Amino acid sequence: MRQLSRVAALLLVAVLSLQLYFVARVALMRWVDPQSTTFQRSELWRLWEKRGGRFGWSQQWVDADHIAEHLKRAVIASEDAGFVEHSGVEWDAIERAWERNQRAQTVNERRAAAPAPGRRGPVKLVGGSTITQQLAKNLFLSGERTLARKAQEFVLTWTLEGLLGKRRILEIYLNSVEWGEGVFGAQAAARHYHQVDAARLSPGAAAHLAVLLPAPKRFERNPGSAYVSGRAATIAARMGDVELP
Repeated sequence: MRQLSRVAALLLVAVLSLQLYFVARVALMRWVDPQSTTFQRSELWRLWEKRGGRFGWSQQWVDADHIAEHLKRAVIASEDAGFVEHSGVEWDAIERAWERNQRAQTVNERRAAAPAPGRRGPVKLVGGSTITQQLAKNLFLSGERTLARKAQEFVLTWTLEGLLGKRRILEIYLNSVEWGEGVFGAQAAARHYHQVDAARLSPGAAAHLAVLLPAPKRFERNPGSAYVSGRAATIAARMGDVELP
């Protein structure tokens, strides 16, 4: 029992030390822009292994004042309509996503058990993460799906909300989120897709970029598809109702 108690104490100290490390990292981000995220580093390694160093990489940090308000409104409208109101986690959205994923999993199991010619592929799972949760995951965590990782995501989300505030969270998110293979941040995305700076994005261009965020690698293959255009029109119509932090 004494040995087990020592092991438990060491584990507790390790967990608390990790949380203090995360708190210190987040607190520093009040003044210092993060140079990279865990997700970006994993993507850099993946592309290096896949292409042997022969790949493009585009990212340029720009302050929030140099990102068009159209893009801020479009991203919030598309990704997290309650961004300025919630405390980092929207439990109703998580519950709805869980219910949809349960139904999707049932459909996928039936299709796998009785495949038929011409039948569409598996139904894609959806997430209920807020912008803050997405940032917490991209900054610090891996892509694995475990209860421990999800719990750590919640802790990091509340830490970001408590120490940084909404405006800074949105600024870091827009500068670090993936917009295509090797394309990170609003400035790189604006130049890559619309050949303008992030500060000069029109409402239509901003809505178009917002559509790409859930699956940028998939949508960048055909960024002018009917789905992207239709979804962009929907987001553009919602942008006027968005409150900015």
